[in-house]
Amino acid sequence: MAARKTASTHVTLQDVAKASGFSPSTVSIVLNEAPLSRYVAAKTKEHIRKIAEEMNYHPDALARSLSKRRSQTIGVLVFDISDPFCISLLRGIERTLYPTPYLPIIMDADNRREQLERYLDLLFERRVEGVVIVANWLFGEIETLSQIQTNRIPSVVVGRDLSARAIRSVVVDNEAGGYAAVEHLYRLGHRKIAYLRGPEELDDSVRRWRGVQRFAAEVGLKIDSRLIGQIAPALDPNSGFDGGKALVGKLIEAGCVFTAVLAFDDLTALGAMRALWSAGRRVPEDCSIVGFDDVPHAELCTPGMTTLHQPMLEMGSLAMNLVLEAIAHPKTAQKDASYLHLMPPTLIKRDSTQKVLRRSRSSTRS
Repeated sequence: MAARKTASTHVTLQDVAKASGFSPSTVSIVLNEAPLSRYVAAKTKEHIRKIAEEMNYHPDALARSLSKRRSQTIGVLVFDISDPFCISLLRGIERTLYPTPYLPIIMDADNRREQLERYLDLLFERRVEGVVIVANWLFGEIETLSQIQTNRIPSVVVGRDLSARAIRSVVVDNEAGGYAAVEHLYRLGHRKIAYLRGPEELDDSVRRWRGVQRFAAEVGLKIDSRLIGQIAPALDPNSGFDGGKALVGKLIEAGCVFTAVLAFDDLTALGAMRALWSAGRRVPEDCSIVGFDDVPHAELCTPGMTTLHQPMLEMGSLAMNLVLEAIAHPKTAQKDASYLHLMPPTLIKRDSTQKVLRRSRSSTRS
């Protein structure tokens, strides 16, 4: 039996050749399943493979990549890995990549644009074959992204529409989500609805609000400007909780009349729920709440949050498949560089919404 090398010593193809008694070229042909291996006797192939397994031999990926001029790596750059939005996306990316020979390099920009730019430079220097960028509400127009077009690296951005810059994008249909959210509350009889919009600079917020306005115009629902609040941009992705809490707290202090809250996202909705609880108001008996995203917190809170589900697992999987397809068919990918895929959201009904009651403490002045 061939002796194993120590854990600190890399077993080479030459080591396997020496232990098996065959030439390095024969061992290489067998272990790499080259076309010439059909001319090698079955017993010889079985012997070589057994020796390689006993010696814990692994092919040299670096040598292979140098010979083929391919790195077989995919860069996955996350703007903030602590954002609940990222968890399912990364899982979808990983599940799609696992059966392939590609290795993901995951980097967290920690909400710093200079760090994002630096990491992109590092990925390009290491000749990654593709890039997936997971954006959040702080992600902006990064000049370094121009290198993607220059180097023609297959890339997809998830969570932002950069198709106008010839970068393929996968996003949820935010306008459809905003429409469905306010429609749900309207069908439950709510007319006095408080709206907590996302940061003004954020395209997601603009499009969700457009959906709200479109439904309101169709049914003649009056939107009270006094019941509209806006979350300020912040470096902390969890700041939506504090923003939602503060905005609803102000509405309560001002004695505003509302029977429901439509929040920009789930964290904002959770903040609104906390403000109502602090004021002695029950959800949904005194006030219904709808969120957006369907992050894990939404299902685990009490009561469970009615929300618009973003298919994040599927979005991550689709983004990675788009990159892999672009690597396999680069000419077709270049023609489809402005590709935008809108994923439909799904209304998830839980216990934070119910039909409006005739007498609700949220609809009386404090």
